[in-house]
Amino acid sequence: MVKMNYKRTILIGLAFMSICSFWQFYDNEIPKILTYHFGLGETFTGVIMALDNVLALFMLPLFGALSDKVDTRIGKRMPFILGGTAISAVLLFTLIYVAHISSNLALFIAILLLLLLSMGTYRSPAVALMPELTPAVHRSKANAIINLMGTLGAVYTLVMIKALLKSAENEADTNYIPLMISLVIFMVLTVLILFITIPEHKLISKVREGVDDFDGEGDIIRKELAEADTQNTDGSVKQILTKDVQKSMSFLLLSVFLWFTAYNAVTTAFSRYVTEVWDLHNGAYADCLMVATIAAVVAYIPIGALSVKTGRKLTILLGVALMSICYFAAALMPSFNTIMNFYFALIGIGWAAINVNSYPMVVEMGRSNVLGKYTGLYYTFSMAAQVFTPIFSGFLLEHVSYRILFPYALFFSVAAFITMSMVKHGDVKPTKKKNILENFDIDD
Repeated sequence: MVKMNYKRTILIGLAFMSICSFWQFYDNEIPKILTYHFGLGETFTGVIMALDNVLALFMLPLFGALSDKVDTRIGKRMPFILGGTAISAVLLFTLIYVAHISSNLALFIAILLLLLLSMGTYRSPAVALMPELTPAVHRSKANAIINLMGTLGAVYTLVMIKALLKSAENEADTNYIPLMISLVIFMVLTVLILFITIPEHKLISKVREGVDDFDGEGDIIRKELAEADTQNTDGSVKQILTKDVQKSMSFLLLSVFLWFTAYNAVTTAFSRYVTEVWDLHNGAYADCLMVATIAAVVAYIPIGALSVKTGRKLTILLGVALMSICYFAAALMPSFNTIMNFYFALIGIGWAAINVNSYPMVVEMGRSNVLGKYTGLYYTFSMAAQVFTPIFSGFLLEHVSYRILFPYALFFSVAAFITMSMVKHGDVKPTKKKNILENFDIDD
């Protein structure tokens, strides 16, 4: 059996750690710069902040597919990761320096747009590096580690914000230069370590030569794909999905859209919900969201291990069901109760069960040479939900009632459970051991 290489997976996760450190800064501090330094109102700030999700709809599938077609001495994904990180670091430095010395909003937005474009060039290749270098059966556990590494990158930024952003009498005078330097160094250093320690081109061959004794859906899909190959006009092989696999892929991607629609509505509107419905103020919402985040982080690794035993689909369905029950319970609460922290902890665990397994199921339905394409597809549907749900749920909150938030999340979560139950491919389950003693074999 091919065993899980934890050291390699952690090193692969450095790319996602670098990316998440940037997005934590972007989500927290760019709105403040736009509002306090450049004097933009909430509406225009919101429009600019939505640009990353809109661009992601096009950038992530495009560059994911492009990375599938690249073959260099340093690998398929590594050129995008190295080039994207280098350009993004330069643009981040330029962006903050311009904001520090100037009040030219047009120049700031132009540089910000270029920065978002550069970040979009390597997110899908960076994420696709994990399934590229990980045997199929271990991808849920590996994805758990990747998510944990991303969280650590976000935590690094939060720590640096607290340590390096000195309070000023006027928010517009905040000096972001020290924070920017720490982020640029962190982004570049983590990716350099990745490049030095992970010889992608060499490892791809090694992983593909490995043979495991797991008889899962991945083997069936690869056989079906081989039987479905056709020739392009130029004689090259055209990759197509069989009808059954295509149906499963469609239901899975629809499920991704639906559960992101539910979850993102809650996380983006909960701060206003507690004020409007429960009459709580002074950041009272933060405890629940923090509990959900901590619960998800703690659950990542155990859920990754559990998924190997129970299967990805069942673990996801349990996670969606758990979140649906909590949305229903929260909808019935007329006022705040400390039990909400418990509900949000369960929501975090359910979200971890979904996140750890959904992406590996998507890439499992494709061949190894189109992992970037399917990575981009996954992000297309998740990002589409994050563009759609703030607008649609915001309309309902404004014109119907704030109390519709949790029924709204419940509706889309139940819909996700139904569509996910229709997925028949993308799972990986271990075969029964030949004898009882093999059950005590421990992976390195």
